[in-house]
Formats: sequence, C-alpha cells, structure tokens
Amino acid sequence: MHEFRRIVSYLGPYRRDAIMGILLVVVESAFEMVIPILMADIIDVGVAGRDLDFIFRQGVYMAICALLSLITGLAYARFAARATYGLGARLRAAEYERVQDYSFANLDHFETSSLVTRMTTDVTVIQNALNAGFRPMVRGPVMLIIGFILAFYLNAELALVFVVVAPVMAISMALIVRRVGPLYGVLQATVDKLNDVVQEMLTAVRAVKAYVRGDYECEQFRRVNQGLAATSEHTFRFAVLNMPVLYTSMYTATTLIMWFGGQMILGGALEVGELTGFLSYVLQILNSLIMISNVFLLLTRSLASIHRICEVLDEPIDLASPEHALEEVPDGSIEFRDVSFKYRADARECALEHVNLSIAAGSTVGILGGTGSGKTTLVQLIPRLYDVTEGAVLVGGHDVRAYDLAALRDAVAIVLQKNVLFSGTVRENLMWGDGKAAEEELLEACRQARVDEFLDRLPGGIDYDLGQGGVNVSGGQKQRLCIARALLKRPKVIIFDDSTSAVDTATDASIRQNLSRLTGVTKIIIAQRVGSVQDADQIVVLDDGRVHAVGTHGELLATDSIYQEIYASQTRGGDTSAPGDYLVSDTFLSSAAPDDKKVSDTKLSPGASFDREGGAR
Repeated sequence: MHEFRRIVSYLGPYRRDAIMGILLVVVESAFEMVIPILMADIIDVGVAGRDLDFIFRQGVYMAICALLSLITGLAYARFAARATYGLGARLRAAEYERVQDYSFANLDHFETSSLVTRMTTDVTVIQNALNAGFRPMVRGPVMLIIGFILAFYLNAELALVFVVVAPVMAISMALIVRRVGPLYGVLQATVDKLNDVVQEMLTAVRAVKAYVRGDYECEQFRRVNQGLAATSEHTFRFAVLNMPVLYTSMYTATTLIMWFGGQMILGGALEVGELTGFLSYVLQILNSLIMISNVFLLLTRSLASIHRICEVLDEPIDLASPEHALEEVPDGSIEFRDVSFKYRADARECALEHVNLSIAAGSTVGILGGTGSGKTTLVQLIPRLYDVTEGAVLVGGHDVRAYDLAALRDAVAIVLQKNVLFSGTVRENLMWGDGKAAEEELLEACRQARVDEFLDRLPGGIDYDLGQGGVNVSGGQKQRLCIARALLKRPKVIIFDDSTSAVDTATDASIRQNLSRLTGVTKIIIAQRVGSVQDADQIVVLDDGRVHAVGTHGELLATDSIYQEIYASQTRGGDTSAPGDYLVSDTFLSSAAPDDKKVSDTKLSPGASFDREGGAR
C-alpha cells in the first residue's frame, strides 16, 4: 500500500479531478439505487390500486433519477480521463527525470530494455487499470453498501441469503488474487526480455545482416516470444476463474431468493412488487461484487507495475553535489591519490588498484594498455561518472566530490569510446557542446576535428539530418563529429577515449596536430596506437588496473617492457591500423554510410595508395 500511495501522490494538480470523479460516481450510484424502490411502489401501490396518477408520478421520478445519473456519469468520464492520463504523463516524466540523475553505477542496475518497459508498458498498465477500474472501484463499494442497506430495508429475511453467499465469493476471490498476483510480476519481466531482444536486433541490424545471422535472431525472438505467450496463458488461466465463480454465486443467490421469496408470497408475507424491487437490489449487489472482483484483478496486475516503477523512482542516487559545492574549476590539473575502484561493492577484485598519478594543467597525456587494463575506468573517475572506492581524484587542486556535478562535468569534456549521436542535424548535435555557439564557432570546431573533410559532401552540409543514432554517417565520421562537439564545450580537461580508432592515420595525425594548438586545456588520449600518443608530454602504461610505467615515448621505449612490446608489434606490421593493412571495422558494419570512403573504412591491399579525399585508387 505504501507504493500505491506513492504513485497516487503523483496526481499533483490532477488530484482535484480525481476527487470530483469519486464524488460524481457516488452521486450517480445513489440515483440508480433509488430507482428499484420507486419501481416497487409502482407495482405494490400504483398497479395494485390502479392509481394511474401515482404510477405516472413515480415514473417521472424514475426518469429524473435516470437522467441525473446519466449527467453525473458523463461528467465523471471527463474528470476521470483527465486524472488517469495526467497521472500517466507525470509518472513517465518523473521516471525520465530520475534516470537523468542516475550515475553510471545506477544505470548498471537496470537493463536498458527494462527501463523502456517501465516508462511505457508499466505506466500504460497503471493507466488502463485506473481508466477501467476508477468507476467500478468507487461504484462497486458504494452500490454494495447502499444495496445491502436497502435490501435489508425491504426484507431482512431474504437479505440473509447474502450473508451465506458473500463469504463464499470473498474467499474464492482472495484465493484467485493470491495465486495471480506474483504471476503478473513474472509477466512484466518476460516483457522486458522480449524488448531486450528486439532492441538488440534493431541496434545491430547491420552486423546481423553482415554475418548472415538473421535466422539465429529470428529463433531468439521466437523463443522469447513463445515464452511470453506461455507466461501470459499461465497467468490469465487463473485470472479468468473469477467470472465463473462470481456468476455461479450470483445465479445461486438469485435462485435461492426466488425460491424463498415465492414461498413468502404464497404465505402472504411478501408482496410481488417488494420481491421485484428486492431482485433489482440483488442484481445491483452482485454486479457490484463482480465490479469489485475485476478491480482487484486490475489492481493486482498494476501493483506489479507499480513496484517496478517505484524501483526506478526509489533507486538511491549514489552521486550527488555536496552542500556548498564549488562552482568553478580553477584549472585542468589532475591528480590520482592512491585510487582504487570497484564497480560493485561485493566485487572480489578491483578494476583499479592504488593508482597514483599527477597530470599538469595544459599538458598532453597518453594512456596505453591492453584490453581490460582499466584505461576507460580511469578517465571516467575524472568527471565523476563513478566515485572512487578508495583514495581521491583531484581536479584543479580540489577533490572532485567537492564540486557541483554540473560545474565539474562542464569543465571536463569526454569523447566516449562508444560514439553517441542523437536524432537531428549535424548542427543540432554539435550544439550539445554549446547551445549558443555561432556559425563560425561551429565551423571552426569542425575544422579542428577534420569534420570539414566530409561536411561539404553531405546534402545540406551542417544542416544534414544524421538519422537516429547517426545512422547516416560512418564510424569515422561519427568520431570526428563527437570530437567537434566536445571542443565546443571549451573545457579545461578533454578526454579522448580511443576516439580516433575508426579514422585513418593521416586524419588522426591532423586532428592531433590541431589539438596540440589548444592552450590551457589538459588533453588525455586513450589509444591503441603508439603513433597517437608518442608526442604526448607523458605516457601512462596501465596493466591489470595498475600504473605500470609513466614517461615520455623515448623513456618508455628505453626502459619499459610492455611499451617496447606494443611498439615492436606495431612497427613490425602487427598494427591493424597501419597503412597497407586496413581491416573492415565493427563500427563500419554497424554504421557505414555509402558516401564515406575513408581509408579506415575500406579494405586495401598492401601497398595501395589513396587520394586526398580518402578514396582508394
């Protein structure tokens, strides 16, 4: 009930509409419940006494009650719709805003497909439950209470039939709800799995086609889809039992009342009109019980969705700005003081262990290391995307935990290893870096990131529509657009996480040359190629989450075995990005555009050359 009250609290300005809806249902039900009494009087008084004036007068009263019931019902529908769909809109907005506050660690707790389901399907389940159940939720209990009172008022002896039938119905419904309740949670989890498969296939559809794995993906979808069908069948097999139970009880009660009522009429203890009116209340009471049972089933399913939504809303945010937070980052100096980090508190091993590192403001630092050595993890601690487990990270001479999060992240630009572009034009994507940037500033950032090499070839140039996720450009073009976007932030620290892996060496060198002209900006470059970092002021070699060596290219080449091994493997032709041995990358498979013929996206035979625009010849 705590979670239910939590969801209801999101009615906000729609609370008044909900209250008005409840009051209108009560009034509507009251008008309807008066009609059987008027009908009984028509039969017992008007028909029995052949009093036409009385019959007409009572008929007018019945018509007025019916009309007022109709008017209040229509008014209820308006208020209920506003309250229901207003609640749904506010719930989706609250979930979306909450996710924006999540740290990377919070996001690790949820599958992307599950978050999508919780913001769409689960909210829709709650909306449908309230939309379909709002009226019976109020009307059922009101009609049940008024019906019992008026039934006892008409004939207390016949009303005792309900005392026997009602407990049987209540116990049967309780057993059904108890059995079905947990199954709805399983059903929503199965919907998560289905969404996960669909999302993964649509995201990687080009790779699926390239590897001719369509049949495999269809089999995966068929398996999950059949699982959802089987779970739904198992759930609703029990849920639909409520109707046979209720109708059996209703017809049993009606038969008993007709039997006992007929005996009482024959004995002169009951009038025909009184029995007719009583049967009307029987139907009203039993219909109210049916409504209540349906509401219970709707609420049972919605409770599973409510719990899932509350998990999103109640997820404790593990990263937040402190009180009296620093609003300005003085410079781009960075220091790691005995830093250790685990992605999860219960993890057996640290992703980073006892890292000590000092980076001067305005310097250029390269980071090399094997897969899983902790390169990306290290730089994600700088803008406080994660918090350290032990030790401290300092930026501008202050612990990152002392800064306002927005101020810190505005001062630190990071080009993520996985390129992210949004639906919209090139201009709209670049302006994520600076929403007020002028045309000249946008074009200058494009020049520095070498976006200008292909920008003129795009229809519409800077106003070219990139499509969802930048599907209309290649991997190398995506990387350069992301670099240009980061440059527009004018940060004090800029981090390139293997962000030129999909561009050719000539373009990579040109970008590095342009970046070297940036003054007052600390540049951290994570790369797989020695050539991308050999001109850095210092190079950090990571190995298994630890700093293995720090020095210049010449120093490490003379003293460090890991660096020597990396350098030797690449200069002997082992570097897959060296000229003459280019391979088709996974980035190309997922996002290559037909008009982009960069050498990084093209298979060249050894010794092949390429023209200035990057096309092989």
